[in-house]
Amino acid sequence: MLISPQIPLQLEPRRPDRFEDFIPGPNKNVLSAVQLLLDEPGGSLFLSGPDGSGKSHLLNALCHEARERGLAAFYIALKQLPEEAAASLQGLRILDLVCVDDLESVAGNPVWETALFSCFNEVRAAQGRLLISSQRPLASLNFHLPDLASRLAWGVRQNLRLPDDEGKLEILQQRARNLRIELPEDVQNYLLKYGKRDMASLLEALERLKNAAFVSKRKITVPLAREVLRETE
Repeated sequence: MLISPQIPLQLEPRRPDRFEDFIPGPNKNVLSAVQLLLDEPGGSLFLSGPDGSGKSHLLNALCHEARERGLAAFYIALKQLPEEAAASLQGLRILDLVCVDDLESVAGNPVWETALFSCFNEVRAAQGRLLISSQRPLASLNFHLPDLASRLAWGVRQNLRLPDDEGKLEILQQRARNLRIELPEDVQNYLLKYGKRDMASLLEALERLKNAAFVSKRKITVPLAREVLRETE
C-alpha cells in the first residue's frame, strides 16, 4: 500500500475499476488516449467532462494497469481533501504515473496550486506520466497560479461525453455483472425512466437495490426498485 511520506494519506486507487469494464460509447478516442499514456514516458493528459462521464473510472483503471505492468503509480482524489494534504504531493518524481482526480475542486486555492505545479514539474522532468481530470475544461478553471494552467496546456486534452440511454443501460448491465447480481431488463428500464438520470445516481441506485435485495432476501424486481427509489425522494 502506497502511503504519502508527508501525511498519513492512503494513495491507492479508490475503486477496482478496469479498462475492460469501461463502456466507451462516444468516448472511444478518449479511452485509447488514456491507454496509450503508459507507452509515453513524460506524457500528460488532461481529461474534462461532466460528473458521470467516466473520468474517475479511467484514472483508477490506468493506475491499476500501470501496477500490473510493474510501474509505480499514485492516485489521489482532490475532492474534500484538507488543505494540509497538499504536502502529500512532494517527492513523487520517483513514480512512473501520477493520477490526479477532481482538479476543479482546488482551482483557486494557492496552496494546492503551488503543490500541484511543483509535483507536475518534478514528474515530467523525471519522464513520469500525468493523468489529470476535471469536471470543467482547462480554459474555464480560474487558477490563482497562471503557470499551472500553462503547464497543463502543454499536454494532450480530451473531453468526455455523457453516454446516451443505450450506453447507460450497458453500464448498468456491466456493473450488475461486476456485483454478481441479475438485473432484469424491466428493472433496468424502470431505473432509467424513474430514477435520477445521471450515471452516478443510477449506479448508486443499483448498489442500494443490491443491498435491499440482500437484506430482504428478495429478488430484484420492479416493485423492489420502486421502494428503493422512493427512499431517496
